[in-house]
Amino acid sequence: MNKRLGAQGNPARPPGIEGVETGKVYYISMRNVALFIPLNVGLLLATGLNWAQQPLKASSVESHEGLTISVLPWTEAAQYKEKFPKKSPYAAGILAVQVTLRNDTDDSVKVNLERVRLLVMLSDDNRQQIEPLSSAGVADVALNPIAKDPTARRKIPLPVGIPRGGHDKKWEELEKAARDAGIPGGVAAPHGTLAGLLFFNLQGQFDLLSTAHLYIPEVFVLEKNRSLTYFEIDLSRSTTN
Repeated sequence: MNKRLGAQGNPARPPGIEGVETGKVYYISMRNVALFIPLNVGLLLATGLNWAQQPLKASSVESHEGLTISVLPWTEAAQYKEKFPKKSPYAAGILAVQVTLRNDTDDSVKVNLERVRLLVMLSDDNRQQIEPLSSAGVADVALNPIAKDPTARRKIPLPVGIPRGGHDKKWEELEKAARDAGIPGGVAAPHGTLAGLLFFNLQGQFDLLSTAHLYIPEVFVLEKNRSLTYFEIDLSRSTTN
């Protein structure tokens, strides 16, 4: 069990987002190395993805052991138009997080994308862990959104799962758009750069970003079969500018 995210006991669940993994979390901050710098557009162009047309903003950055990870939440509808010209996940309450990995080492570095979590604070000692959506999950949620009453209190998380719809042409187009915009493979080549989007279903509760961190627990040096220290990147900084 990860020391940072190990749940202790069975505490009562606080209000939160429906249908997502949740748990009471206790952890000790081991360092404070997150930086806040302008997004390097030239770096993103090196990936072959056309991120440069996105509005220039600021990204939160953490760097150690030769790997630099920059993170930028997409909090404006205009940021989604190029990648999703027909149907925007943002309109359905899904947050896209642009992630760029720059590997300055002589070895390949792999990030286990399935273990990445978006952590949001629900109380002083309790965080909710939100798993990333697959491309199919993005299409399912975006085409079958769960209605949300903005005046209602946040509901207790329930294991309702992802809504499932028929795989028609609209679904196929949206699934492909999400897949093409995602992070391809999770492996950054030696002295290479990798970039793409991770998607999280916030059900439109984007105010949770004011406490959010992107937690990346599993990073490996492939040639040496060695783990790097986890990354935990503060997203609240990049949502205030």
